[in-house]
Amino acid sequence: MAATVAIVGRPNVGKSTLFNRLIQEQKAIVDKADGVTRDRVYAAVEWSGKHFTLIDTGGIMIHPKNHIEENVRKQALLAIEEADLILFLLDGPSGITALDDEIAKILKRSKKKVLPVVNKIDDKKHESFLWEFYNLGLGDPLMVSALLGRATGDLLDEIIKYLPNELPKTEKEPDIKISLLGMPNSGKSTMANAFLGMERHIVSEIPGTTRDSIDSSFKYHGKLIEMVDTAGLRKRSRISDSLEYYSLVRSKRAIDRSDVCILIVDISKGFSRQDMQIVCEIQDRGKGLVIALNKWDLIEKDTNTAAQMLKSLYLDYPVLKNYPIFFVSAIERQRLLKILNEAIAIKERLTFRVPTSELNAVFRTILEQNPPPSIRSKYGKINYVAQVRTRPPQFVFFCNEPSWIHDHYKRFLESKLREIYPLSGVPITVTFKKKS
Repeated sequence: MAATVAIVGRPNVGKSTLFNRLIQEQKAIVDKADGVTRDRVYAAVEWSGKHFTLIDTGGIMIHPKNHIEENVRKQALLAIEEADLILFLLDGPSGITALDDEIAKILKRSKKKVLPVVNKIDDKKHESFLWEFYNLGLGDPLMVSALLGRATGDLLDEIIKYLPNELPKTEKEPDIKISLLGMPNSGKSTMANAFLGMERHIVSEIPGTTRDSIDSSFKYHGKLIEMVDTAGLRKRSRISDSLEYYSLVRSKRAIDRSDVCILIVDISKGFSRQDMQIVCEIQDRGKGLVIALNKWDLIEKDTNTAAQMLKSLYLDYPVLKNYPIFFVSAIERQRLLKILNEAIAIKERLTFRVPTSELNAVFRTILEQNPPPSIRSKYGKINYVAQVRTRPPQFVFFCNEPSWIHDHYKRFLESKLREIYPLSGVPITVTFKKKS
């Protein structure tokens, strides 16, 4: 297994900028505001034939002011415990602060190898800042400019000196990629931790705690599952600052990378129009979908509550009938394995294909009994149907004139496809094309 290198330090010294520079990808959110990084963010790095895992952490606060700062500190300390090598990032122009001194004490107690790295040494005139950092007692300080990339190659050369020589195991492609999506504070991180069996993601009642998309992997019944916990998706009109904007961009990117999305809804607040917008976002990107109505433990209920709630949901949002819905409690771990099993099954359904001969044999009777209705005395006639693609399945009905086919007839054909074939949780596309 590849060695692990953690970047730690106080807030706003440039940890995420250095992380992005070393992995050569804009993976961690970077902003001038303090406390942008909260959870641990992982990425693979290769340098001179050696591989290691790099961890970006949130800024360590010695005296946290609130629950989130306490959890950020906890996540950083977990990274220190996990790491084989620690990069202690410092701010050259600011010099050593009282907080740097306290963090240095924590790192000395860890008994791990620590490289003090002085950031923001953008040119030669800034190199004089370096001497002060010998006072930390952690050995020779290294200099970089994470923003400009200055001396980052030298830093990587230094890092690999302390890494083991064994080759890493070949990374196996995950069997399924799942993203956890939903409105802020719907319980995504709680569910991620429940699946992982550890506190890998910060959980708080404060909306917007998760700002980045956090990848984690685990094994389930022999399958390697990659799971992404995303920032809460809001309406674009409610995005108040650049941090939320970049969180939104990364959440949408997580959908694109996924096979199946789990939409987590705080059912104590009800299913909202914003939740429906997320459903549409997932459908438009052609991804599988499971809906988890979370916090079911908070609902006063009797034997008919779930059935009545589903009936109301289907009345307001008929498209939800196409997707499996589970009443769950992430905090009590109720029915979470059912969600996981369904997500794995949906991954298989995404590649479902019907032979053209079978499809036409099935639809011949349906089309004879229910032909397209007329539009202004014009009658559409469907000649045959074919499935032209998978992931997601796409069906084309060839006809005499596509403009003569009603939208509601298109919905009728889609419902018949879902009624006959195992397509629950899978977005399907039905289009009409003029027969040549």
